[in-house]
Amino acid sequence: MFSIGDLSRRTGVKVPTIRYYEQMGLVAAPERSEGNQRRYGRQELERLAFIRHARDLGFAVEDIRSLIELSGHPEQPCCHADRIAEEQLISVREKIAQLKRLEAELERIASCCDGKTVGDCYVIRALSDHALCADEHG
Repeated sequence: MFSIGDLSRRTGVKVPTIRYYEQMGLVAAPERSEGNQRRYGRQELERLAFIRHARDLGFAVEDIRSLIELSGHPEQPCCHADRIAEEQLISVREKIAQLKRLEAELERIASCCDGKTVGDCYVIRALSDHALCADEHG
C-alpha cells in the first residue's frame, strides 16, 4: 500500500492533482488507514501513471476518462481508442502550425526593428497595431 505522498513521488503527479483526479472519478477513492490516511494499491499506482502519461501527451480529462473506460473492456475493438488518439494528433498538429505562424511573425517583427529608442521600436509599434503584422497568427 502507498500513501498519497508515495504515490506522488512514484508517478510525478502532485498531491493536489491526485485529489483532483479522485474528485473527477478518474482514480477510485482510496482505502483509509486507522489514522485516516489515504492508502493506495498497485492498481491506483498504475491508473495514475496511465493518466499522467495521457496528460503528458495532451489528452483532455474527458478523453482520458473514455480511454480508462475502454481499458476496462479488453475484448472490445480498439477503434474508439484509435479515434481518440487520432483526434489528439490532429489537435497537436494544429497547435504546431499555430506555433510556426507565431514563430514566423515574432522573427519578422524582431528583425524589422532598426530603431535606437523605444519611440522608434518596430516591435512596440507592431504590438500596438495589428495591421503591421504580416499575416493572421492569432
